[in-house]
Amino acid sequence: MSVIMELGFLAPQRMWWLLLVPAIAGFYILLSARLVPGRRSRRLDRLLPQESPWKRHFSVVAALLSLASLIVAYAQPTAYIAVPRERATIVLAIDVSRSMQATDVSPSRITAAKEAAKSFVDMLPSGFNLGIVSFSGTPTTVMPPSTDRGAAKRAIDSLTLGPSTAIGDGIYQALTVLTMAPPDPKHPDDPAPGAVVLLSDGATNVGRDSGPAAQVAGDQGVPIYTIAFGTPGGYVMENGRRAPVPVNHAELMNIAKLSGGKKFSAETKQDLSEVYQTIARSIGYDKATVEITYRFAGVSLLFAIIAGVGVISLAARWP
Repeated sequence: MSVIMELGFLAPQRMWWLLLVPAIAGFYILLSARLVPGRRSRRLDRLLPQESPWKRHFSVVAALLSLASLIVAYAQPTAYIAVPRERATIVLAIDVSRSMQATDVSPSRITAAKEAAKSFVDMLPSGFNLGIVSFSGTPTTVMPPSTDRGAAKRAIDSLTLGPSTAIGDGIYQALTVLTMAPPDPKHPDDPAPGAVVLLSDGATNVGRDSGPAAQVAGDQGVPIYTIAFGTPGGYVMENGRRAPVPVNHAELMNIAKLSGGKKFSAETKQDLSEVYQTIARSIGYDKATVEITYRFAGVSLLFAIIAGVGVISLAARWP
């Protein structure tokens, strides 16, 4: 488990006690100013030897830090930690419209997409079910949810291009594939979390609208992580002429927003691999809140020991 740096408190009102720290520090500074050479009494010289001022300062600072840490611990601090999910179902929906043959991404959009998708397969926890959907003019279930990573890679290699782009229908098909996931033998009535990772380089031009499809996904609690893949200057050759095939970022952004997911962009194979890594980390973990009082109590104990050592050192010099 790794801590995500988002600190909270179960009893934040107790943090007001931290005002004691600057108050005590101010009192110590005031007292020290009255003990400068020439103004110290002989009695104070005997109690606070002049030859060891750094030891006094060191001990006081350590004591104040110990007090501050103890007060923070008293406020019962909490933090988010990333807890690995034991199971989930992910559907990878890949656009296989003919615009994916554009070579603005080397060696081509579709080739780079396949290679990155196979790498994504290896990034997922072994207990996750992975389904694969492709869509051009119509959607196709390439592989139902399975933990067989070899089968998933072979399914990705088998993808072929087709005309048109039906993103909305592809989303509906992905939601259907999610329902095909096998139940957990230990918890058969407890559905596993689901998510869709959708890669596309274009915009819907046939079939049902993607907006309502994304809304259905959101209503079902299925976030869609969209990836806009390609560059603004991408093109394909049709009848000897260049046909521009720019990425439609707006539609993919809307899909992610309506479904509760997140939109990413990638213009190179390396970009796409990094996006897949980010998504794998996101869907592979749940956030959990845990109390971390013990950490601040431990820090307080450490500074208390340091302060104690300093005081003992000073005491050794007392007459």
